Amino acid sequence: MRSVNLADGTAVPVIGQGTWYMGERRDAAAREAEALRLGLDLGMTLIDTAEMYAEGGAETVVGEAIAGRRDEVFLVSKVYPHNASRRGVAAACERSLKRLRTDRIDLYLLHWRGGVPLAETVAGFEALRAAGKIRRWGVSNLDVDDLEELGAAAPGASGDCATDQVLYNLEHRGPEFDLLPWCRARGMPVMAYSPVGQGGALLRHPALAAVAKRHGVTPAQAALAWAVRGDGVVAIPKASDPAHVRQNAAAAGIVLPAEDLAALDAAFPPPKRKRALAML
Repeated sequence: MRSVNLADGTAVPVIGQGTWYMGERRDAAAREAEALRLGLDLGMTLIDTAEMYAEGGAETVVGEAIAGRRDEVFLVSKVYPHNASRRGVAAACERSLKRLRTDRIDLYLLHWRGGVPLAETVAGFEALRAAGKIRRWGVSNLDVDDLEELGAAAPGASGDCATDQVLYNLEHRGPEFDLLPWCRARGMPVMAYSPVGQGGALLRHPALAAVAKRHGVTPAQAALAWAVRGDGVVAIPKASDPAHVRQNAAAAGIVLPAEDLAALDAAFPPPKRKRALAML
């Protein structure tokens, strides 16, 4: 599995595992945990979750999946904006740690921006890091102006921010205009959520299907290969089916040549101007 280095030199796999929509059904939890364990076996050792996902249910599934394997995992979770005050983030982190059945989170993110000042959230993150509860912190769904404000409100904070997790796929290429270059210039990898889209429309697009057919892979694999084609992007697809887990892991080895990238650019044009950051 190829890897991407965080600013502190820590290597993480270029394709990890998402958990959005996991933990919503008790009868599916064992199957979901087993899928995550298979992903670990295949080198997708970054697992991303959040207290929002099934209101903690996904974190519970992850806790089951990583039991006895914690040291293999780069564990990412996220805090609700309304819990992102200095006191609130401490309490939220403790609840997440309990559900995850671990004593530390490798990367803890602000899920999106809310009413709590960014400087206060950062102070809460730094207190958690000093206490050993988290190893690193970052953000999600923040655009360049938010990141610049983060640095202004908490001097040095933008340099400590380990990642920005955003919606990024062929249908949503807005981050390419300024966010990806801004992050790359600062050695901050971007984490792409929903890299194969939502609802299946992207995977049915004829241009993507044609690229996939040329390589003998699925459209989802071609979409993943596109998302991680350059430096500084980690994709976190979610999969509960073992076949899909294996396909996601194999996508890290797919290299799309220039003619395929040009065909996808024609079908999904890159941005020529600033666009508002899309969210799901």
